[in-house]
Amino acid sequence: MFVDSIKVTISSGKGGAGCASFRREKYVIKGGPDGGDGGKGGNVYFVVDNNTDTLSAFKGKAHLKASNGQAGMSRQKYGRSGEHLYLKVPLGTQVIDDETNEILLDLVNPSDEPVLFLEGGKGGLGNVHFKNSTNQRPTYCQPGLPGVTKEIRLELKLIADVGLVGYPNVGKSTLVSTVSNARPLVADYEFTTLTPSLGVVDIGEYDSFVMADIPGIIEGASDGRGLGIEFLKHIERTKTLLFVIDIANYRDIKEQYDTLKVEVQKFSQELSGRRFAIVFSKVDAMTQEEADKIIETFIKELKLKAEPNEKIKGKCYVQDYKNPTFKYDDKKPFFIMGISSATHYNIDPLKYALFDLIKL
Repeated sequence: MFVDSIKVTISSGKGGAGCASFRREKYVIKGGPDGGDGGKGGNVYFVVDNNTDTLSAFKGKAHLKASNGQAGMSRQKYGRSGEHLYLKVPLGTQVIDDETNEILLDLVNPSDEPVLFLEGGKGGLGNVHFKNSTNQRPTYCQPGLPGVTKEIRLELKLIADVGLVGYPNVGKSTLVSTVSNARPLVADYEFTTLTPSLGVVDIGEYDSFVMADIPGIIEGASDGRGLGIEFLKHIERTKTLLFVIDIANYRDIKEQYDTLKVEVQKFSQELSGRRFAIVFSKVDAMTQEEADKIIETFIKELKLKAEPNEKIKGKCYVQDYKNPTFKYDDKKPFFIMGISSATHYNIDPLKYALFDLIKL
């Protein structure tokens, strides 16, 4: 089950109490204090687990707590420290204070090192520490310090290089399954994608990038319509947005593009300013001439100029990124082209163009 948001209460361990005791040995009259210290409470750590992409392990767990420290004992025996609590979460997890919405941790770097979140309480001192010249038989010992409790919200935001944005059933999942080994659900009805998915796109033998597919976005998604608003956060970390527009759909293509831009902008101004490109999917549903005419008209509506490109078939627009003096214009799409996942039309040029965009 895919879970990307969950609330849970986390507590570190309480420190063990110190001990108040006195030496009881044969032939030792009025032995002095010998109470040991209490053990330290267990810490709470977060660990990035690269083998999972969901928070489902926390489902049904209302309170997670590290072990308490053991109390001190006589003969100056120290109490055992409490066991630490290690919480494994996927890469890209944010730890948020549920009361203040403050981001306490943002786990975006893959690492084998645990990240300390809450420190356990310190153990109390035994009465052996309180002996002095005026108090030879102290009966006082310290209680252990309490642990720290936090009510937190875990939010998972997938990390990818390219995030797909489009209406439902425009071919996003098919595209991901075509260019990578990911196998999201593909069907001929809307909202087949109910959870985000990631695919690794190989470029040659040594290079690759990660593509993220999220459920389709419809008009009003930023206000809660459909499934888009719930999963738009999964493309917040992407370097590049790829708008996928169905060229054969009953919806007007310019209307599709404008609606998607507005919904992304409403959701996040920062996200709307990312590098982006546009592809028209399902060009195999019509003749080459019909597809070229639609794409050229769209390019002109954006006040751009369609130019031939030796690597891309059909009408297209590509910024001149190979020019040494080139400076990317983020107000314009990096490229516009038609593709077909069914026939692999322009799929390889798309992969290399996206890789070039990511490297900018």
